[in-house]
Amino acid sequence: MGAEDGAAASRRLVLLRHAKASSDDPRLSDAERPLTERGRRDAAAVGRWLAAQDLHPDLVLCSTSLRTRQTWGAALAAEPDLLADVPVRLEAEVYQAWPDTLLALVQALPAEVGTAVLVGHSPGVPDLAERLNRARGAAPVGDFPTSAVAVLDVAGPWGDLGPGTANLTAYAVPRG
Repeated sequence: MGAEDGAAASRRLVLLRHAKASSDDPRLSDAERPLTERGRRDAAAVGRWLAAQDLHPDLVLCSTSLRTRQTWGAALAAEPDLLADVPVRLEAEVYQAWPDTLLALVQALPAEVGTAVLVGHSPGVPDLAERLNRARGAAPVGDFPTSAVAVLDVAGPWGDLGPGTANLTAYAVPRG
């Protein structure tokens, strides 16, 4: 794909909220909270859902929190044939990020990335999904519980992504 083709190519952004995390141990910081058993099952279901949608990411941007890393790890373990070769970039900025911070990270993606997954937290991830989709006149994303996934089609380069410039094409809350 040449530079001109890259600018006009359609891209996909997959926004994933981490799966259910434990809040039982007061000795753990928020960033150290692990997934619950249900969270591990749901994260594996996310991997199976991505495979069923034939969503093969070129890059994963993942918060550095334990629960987001475990969410992606369980998705990967459920579908290693689809997800094993996908580079994962741990991004401290994703943890507790506002939508503007998340948008800036996505806008800076390299042109060769056609499909990107962002594994993060609420309220940043749901708010970003809503903001990117809202101005298109489509229905709002709505609830975004743990392990929810929104797939947005993006026309043009990542750097042009902004409010209302993406089209929500799929939304699911995979459960295991």
